[in-house]
Amino acid sequence: MNVSDFSFDLPDDLIAQYPPEKRGDSRLLKVMQGREFEDSDFASIVDEFREGDLLVLNDTKVVPARVFGKKDTGGKLEILLERVTGEHTFLAQIKASRAPKVGQAIFVDEDTSVTLIVNGRQGMFFDVAVNQTGSLFDWFEKVGHMPLPPYIDRNDELGDSDRYQTVFAKEQGAVAAPTAGLHYDDDLLAKIKAKGVRVETITLHVGAGTYQPVRVDSIDDHQMHSEYVEVSQGVCDAIVATKEKGASVIAVGTTVVRSLESAAQVTEGRLIQPFYGETDIFIYPGFKFNVVDVLQTNFHLSESTLLMLVSAFSGADKIRQAYQHAIEQEYRFFSYGDAMLLQRA
Repeated sequence: MNVSDFSFDLPDDLIAQYPPEKRGDSRLLKVMQGREFEDSDFASIVDEFREGDLLVLNDTKVVPARVFGKKDTGGKLEILLERVTGEHTFLAQIKASRAPKVGQAIFVDEDTSVTLIVNGRQGMFFDVAVNQTGSLFDWFEKVGHMPLPPYIDRNDELGDSDRYQTVFAKEQGAVAAPTAGLHYDDDLLAKIKAKGVRVETITLHVGAGTYQPVRVDSIDDHQMHSEYVEVSQGVCDAIVATKEKGASVIAVGTTVVRSLESAAQVTEGRLIQPFYGETDIFIYPGFKFNVVDVLQTNFHLSESTLLMLVSAFSGADKIRQAYQHAIEQEYRFFSYGDAMLLQRA
């Protein structure tokens, strides 16, 4: 298949620039097998869950990963964290009119300068060190901005520090939100649990690579970026118990799908086993799903690997029709937009 097979045209005014006024006040397009497309509100997602089902969330926490500074020559630049590599070192993208030189000081505030150590990793990233004591994450909290996606055409604002973060965020390390989870508030999660649905969490630290375009024509030639994943024994046990009683495993977001299906790839005769490490799993049509039965997700970019994943999950034709329906019905797209509920084909 070609990347162009996953292309669609989207009016700019359907790209959500802000979240809804209240968390969860969004629409939900239900794309279930054997049913017509159903336009609903997000709160109705509870109606699709059954006692004994398992809902899996990604508890990664977004770091204020965008930092603005200037070189010792005065030139302005922007640093975007990709991942922490040590106590005071990290990998980053740096945007500047002219790339900084190895060893050059970058000034971020009056007290701190960031020193570039080594140029390059796959031609995109710089290895950066911060000459300060204390937690590197605390430093980002002090000087950083929320790393809103490139299709949100504005600077981050005070409200983004809350709304570009899930209510169940716990483990610091992401530079992009697992946006499917932004719709849930504590009340909705309580209603889901009261229905007899078990809730568990995995961790996948979303990297900036999630926004990188696919630069090949054939999807067979694409190399996925890697991201750090943790799937615990407790989650594995819950999945096995859910499957044994014929209930559904429901993933909140493509990050959860990638995590669980990665853990299912390393087993030896078992359905799933704990997984701690990097995954570069690439899910596209033809992939055999082992774990996830239902997926709640947002709408994804044209020609993106995430659109390929949902096409593999529910069928490329069905997803193509669903996206056309969503455009005609003026759903809001991408990170701050509306949601879909998909059943596995």
